[in-house]
Amino acid sequence: MRRAVTSDIPALSTASEYFFKLGAEGKRVRPTVLMLMASAMTNGVMTSAAQGGWRETDHAPAHQAPADVRRRQQRLAEIAEMIHVASLLHDDVLDNAATRRGLRALNLEVGNKLAILAGDFLLARASVTLASLRNTEVIELLSRVLEHLVAGEVMQMTAKPESLSSMDHYVKKTYYKTASLIANSSKAIALLGGHGEESAQLAYDYGKNLGLAFQFQDDVLDFIGSESLLGKPTLGDLKEGIATAPVLFAVQEFPELSDLVERRFKHSGDVQRAHELVKSSQGIARTQELAREHCDLAIAAIDRLPASESKYAMHCRRALKELAKRAVERSK
Repeated sequence: MRRAVTSDIPALSTASEYFFKLGAEGKRVRPTVLMLMASAMTNGVMTSAAQGGWRETDHAPAHQAPADVRRRQQRLAEIAEMIHVASLLHDDVLDNAATRRGLRALNLEVGNKLAILAGDFLLARASVTLASLRNTEVIELLSRVLEHLVAGEVMQMTAKPESLSSMDHYVKKTYYKTASLIANSSKAIALLGGHGEESAQLAYDYGKNLGLAFQFQDDVLDFIGSESLLGKPTLGDLKEGIATAPVLFAVQEFPELSDLVERRFKHSGDVQRAHELVKSSQGIARTQELAREHCDLAIAAIDRLPASESKYAMHCRRALKELAKRAVERSK
């Protein structure tokens, strides 16, 4: 991936590589999930040599189509991470973010214009790599992800006051902004592996529910997490005028919260009052329970995958289930 995001224009290369350099890679959840999914859906006995070969670095140019199925799946994992990082760069500009992954946000380092262009550059590189896979269904799936990322952000920016208190609106926006990428790329991994529609749908279901569980836990951590562990300020969503799941559940207990939500916590003292009401409600506990429900649905999707004779595939299935559990148990 580091090779894939370099440019012969120094300023652009510095910006595009910002979150790929050592120490700034984040949790790398998406490529980890996708490569585990690729292995989890295989059948038959895998030699240790074959497994080791997959870990060798692929230095082929992004536009060169890999012949090996596993390499094609690796490329897709890289594409998903590039799309994710591009969305972070754009989000930080839109939100005037100060920190990301424990570092100064790129927009503060290089300015908004170059940060936006770096995100565009990553999307362009991801698109070139995607085209090299020569699979129209996979291209369609990942193109839909890009559409969803934009749609989710616009939903968040332009929601009418009555929609801001709607859990259905929030879950749809969350799917678009967070879960669509891992859901559709998981399905694409299955299709690249030559698996049938039923298996591809189970991969999608796993990714969708993992993504939702992950975001709902993020919502919880925004209220109870540690800034030093999270690498960003807590109560960030409230300060940005966003009502997340704990707030929406709390509205059901404290109707006065509705007015704060509808004016996006703009008045003096709104953020602190909303925080107090959420802490006094069952909002955080109910959001944790919602995250666990989606965790269970993700695990169930893995359990429904066709039987495999490969011990390695079964090992990877256990890892996917463990990842779902950790998504809702993590503190950062």
